[in-house]
Amino acid sequence: MANELAGKRVAILATDGFEQSELTVPRQALVDAGAEVEIVSPQRGEIQGMVHHDKGDRVQVDRSLDEAQPDGYSALVLPGGVANPDSLRTNERAVAFVRAFAREHKPIAAICHGPWSLIEADAVRGRKVTSWPSLKTDLKNAGAEWLDREVVVDRGLVTSRKPDDLPAFCAKMVEEFREGRH
Repeated sequence: MANELAGKRVAILATDGFEQSELTVPRQALVDAGAEVEIVSPQRGEIQGMVHHDKGDRVQVDRSLDEAQPDGYSALVLPGGVANPDSLRTNERAVAFVRAFAREHKPIAAICHGPWSLIEADAVRGRKVTSWPSLKTDLKNAGAEWLDREVVVDRGLVTSRKPDDLPAFCAKMVEEFREGRH
């Protein structure tokens, strides 16, 4: 369904160190579904992608966090990579951006290490989630129920573990973003 997300505007929050496929594959799935997608980052210009431990491509930032307003978006995507969410979770503007989506019950999709930002925004308490295995204890300590599944959906929150899960992650992300609020 090429236009199932027509009229939806989606933010992908990322910074240097994002796992390349975890940004580019969801972005393409959203565009293919008819969404308008913007890369939002603390800095302007370009951000550095990673392919595991090696540098990947650079991606153009569409809007800085200073320019982006959460109420202008229907949904949020949080790609992984270790450095990306580790940096974002220590940036108060980024945490506030994520918190705004959670507070407004807008759908959020986070993969791999992406849920670190959700922890900092207190957006996982009482929710079922998955992630890269090293986040299991962090998520449990933040009040989440951690499950080892390729994709977990809980009231508009879509989470996955790793790049291999991208097909299931993207399918559920598009489905939840189409539905809207949770």
